[in-house]
Amino acid sequence: MAYINLTKETFNETLDNNEIVIIDFWAEWCSPCKQFAPIFEKVAENNPDITFGKVNTEEQQALARQHNINSIPTLMVVRDGIILLNQGGMLPEAGMGDLIEHIKGLDMDKIRKEMAEDEED
Repeated sequence: MAYINLTKETFNETLDNNEIVIIDFWAEWCSPCKQFAPIFEKVAENNPDITFGKVNTEEQQALARQHNINSIPTLMVVRDGIILLNQGGMLPEAGMGDLIEHIKGLDMDKIRKEMAEDEED
């Protein structure tokens, strides 16, 4: 399996211990989630240097509420503990590849500096 199933017990630890984490919030009854699942799994298999996780919103309702998941599928991207994306909808495989390239290319020092500056304002 190229991804891990995340629970409230493993969620924060996973984010803390991995540089890049891409999370799919989904539910069994969700047709778009079922369409996105093979794309997510293929991209996960092709990117072993990234941690991919799935959160079943029916089983992990507290996690879904905590992260303001209002529609599914929702894709969350976290790098260095910073949530960079939390967006409803699915991406095609090429879009996922573009997203991963973008995330890997970010200057996280610059982002942390900008965040610090925003907090000062």
